[in-house]
Amino acid sequence: MARKIGLVVTARPSYARIKTALQAIKQHDELELQLIVTASALLDRYGSIVNYIEQDGFEIAARVFIVLEGENLITSAKSTGLGIMELATIFDNLRPDVVVTVADRYETLATAVAAAYMNIPLAHVQGGEVTGSVDEKVRHAVSKLANLHFASTQGAAERLIRMGEDPKSVFVTGCPSIDLAAEVLKNPDLDFDPFKKYGGVGASSDLADGYVVVMQHPVTTQVGESRAQISATLEAVEATDLPAMWFWPNVDAGSDDISRGIRIFREKGRGKKFHYFKNMEPEDFLRLVYNSKAIIGNSSMGIRECSFLGVPAVNIGDRQAGRERGNNVIDVPTDAEKIKAAIKTHLGNGRYETTNIYGDGKAGQRIADLLATAGLSVAKQISY
Repeated sequence: MARKIGLVVTARPSYARIKTALQAIKQHDELELQLIVTASALLDRYGSIVNYIEQDGFEIAARVFIVLEGENLITSAKSTGLGIMELATIFDNLRPDVVVTVADRYETLATAVAAAYMNIPLAHVQGGEVTGSVDEKVRHAVSKLANLHFASTQGAAERLIRMGEDPKSVFVTGCPSIDLAAEVLKNPDLDFDPFKKYGGVGASSDLADGYVVVMQHPVTTQVGESRAQISATLEAVEATDLPAMWFWPNVDAGSDDISRGIRIFREKGRGKKFHYFKNMEPEDFLRLVYNSKAIIGNSSMGIRECSFLGVPAVNIGDRQAGRERGNNVIDVPTDAEKIKAAIKTHLGNGRYETTNIYGDGKAGQRIADLLATAGLSVAKQISY
């Protein structure tokens, strides 16, 4: 019988990070996909991805609403608890043979706890990586609950083994988001009008002479500083005098302060060349980024996919501290003048060479094949 794979997608970037694995699982003769969509991935405020998922031909087995309003530390903790309760019910209904969870969000932890206590083998994608914020704690906690590890890099795999994970359970697959980037490089032209296709608010600028992409999320261990952090970025990006394709922050604690900072900046008549989007189809987003002069902010996308695409990235603050990166990244503190200087440097350097730190474009198929063939167990001990 085909193994039933309960794969949980929790947020807009999670879908891009696992889409090619979803495709490979769906097409695999020995696997049955049970796609579960939850948390901010369902909410229009943060760029719901349901339409994109269904447009790509995937059937959603369950939709799980767990996000509490507030975007603060308390609601993050409570949403995690609610996620455990709701996902436990879904797993009981669907009876998956394996649950797959992606990366390091609080919903990822909820998925892992629910699966572990229900004696369902857990596969973790993107474990073993190093970053800042609370994501660092969550990622490693999920790894300790997981039975199979699909690491994006060799370094991540080695860390998992040093953490006591059985080497036989750790596989270097690469990151499925690189699969999408590899496909986009076959046809990288910006062949759509982002303003007409995706709406949003703000200026509809001529992009022919260049533009930047901005994506900045709250740092959950620095919640009280979110407003000052986004103000520094707004100031620096405006100084470039380039059109800026700006994407709304995620649901993490501190998101309201970032959103408020952006709105006040705009209400003051600032950022006349800024345009704000909630979300895009993953491939369109990658084309938009590829054709930009730089990506600015603190998303892992600037380090992960952009290292493969060769897109200059200005990485602001501590959210991605310690993550493996290529020479396309300039790290700066949350200081407007230093952000300006880094952008200026990148604008002078142009595109960088492609690096394969996070994969070669075949991760999705590797993950599907391993889900079909790997031995399954819920028992585990630290490997000495």
